[in-house]
Amino acid sequence: MKKDFLLDPEITFLNHGSFGACSKPVFDIYQQWQRDLEEHPIEFLGRNAISLLAESREKLANYLHCRADNLVYFPNPTTAMNMVVRNLDLQAGDEVLTTDHEYGAMDRTWRFFCKKSRADYVQKHISLPVTNYTDFIEHFWQGVNAKTKVIFLSHITSTTALIFPVTEICKRAREAGILCIIDGAHAPAQIDLNIEDVGADIYVGACHKWMMAPKGAAFLHARPEVQSWLDPLVISWGYDAESGFGSGNQFVDYHEWQGTRDIAAFLSVPAAIAYQREQDWSQVRSRCRNLLGVAMEKVQAITKMPPIMQNPTEWLGQMAVLPLPKGVDGEELKKRLYDEFHIEIPHTRWGEQSFLRISIQSYTNEEDIDYFVNILGVLLGS
Repeated sequence: MKKDFLLDPEITFLNHGSFGACSKPVFDIYQQWQRDLEEHPIEFLGRNAISLLAESREKLANYLHCRADNLVYFPNPTTAMNMVVRNLDLQAGDEVLTTDHEYGAMDRTWRFFCKKSRADYVQKHISLPVTNYTDFIEHFWQGVNAKTKVIFLSHITSTTALIFPVTEICKRAREAGILCIIDGAHAPAQIDLNIEDVGADIYVGACHKWMMAPKGAAFLHARPEVQSWLDPLVISWGYDAESGFGSGNQFVDYHEWQGTRDIAAFLSVPAAIAYQREQDWSQVRSRCRNLLGVAMEKVQAITKMPPIMQNPTEWLGQMAVLPLPKGVDGEELKKRLYDEFHIEIPHTRWGEQSFLRISIQSYTNEEDIDYFVNILGVLLGS
């Protein structure tokens, strides 16, 4: 499927997880939306944008198994999360419980606002290797106490590429009266995602990563019970119901209309969904997961480093981290892989452990893996 993508063929691209990659058919539709905007700016933005966004949002909602009225487009998950955290009524001494595996931008967001409110951002240590979901849930829940007002978790972690058991954590949080917020940037399309089943009060996700929509397409899902206190980041025409502007859904109008901007990425999400459906994506995803297992085994044969989980089928989707031996400079290794051999793969770090994080997508084949493994063996041997 490499022919379907705009990625430079001279680069072995093993970093889909960072910013995704958009297929040519979807990118063509994205550019057509942009041309429509430039050809008819008044008709596009002034007359049609609200209905076009509603149609796109409806198709995304069907894909995510949720109601479109509870869904709003954002340019990225970090922006969506900033809107949410700004609206929390955290007080001095309140606690936000999370893990020490969260995405750096989200960590910074929470620390910034917790500092302002004098709340505590509590990062529960999740040691590696992880064992099973039951152990994880019980260990994490030991961090809950009377001061815990919010639980924040990644559905799939960025640094360690682990799928966390968020559904059970959300269920417990609801029973305990604790607000539960999930960062699902890596989840849509990498795993089967039913947002209603997850049960988070707020769930943010990216469409430009594993769904392979154009860059700048993400979403926020909020349960109806919490929507009333979510004030928008940008006050615009949708905020005043008496203006007569908007869709009639206050939650959507508050957040989705921010004045003049390019909404082509949002409108291209249905095309990304259709592309994956046409390619029988469940089969594609299964092949990618099998290839990920092959890659992990081959790298482990070189590094002699065990995986960070006991049961990969429980913890992994199409992405995994490859532990590097002690003493290896991960940043220098990443740089050499790219500069000398045109292999694009990120370096991550958790505690004292250094990793390469590998992503397997539809355009990845076994030749890519073999090339990477062979070069890695040479570099680590030297």
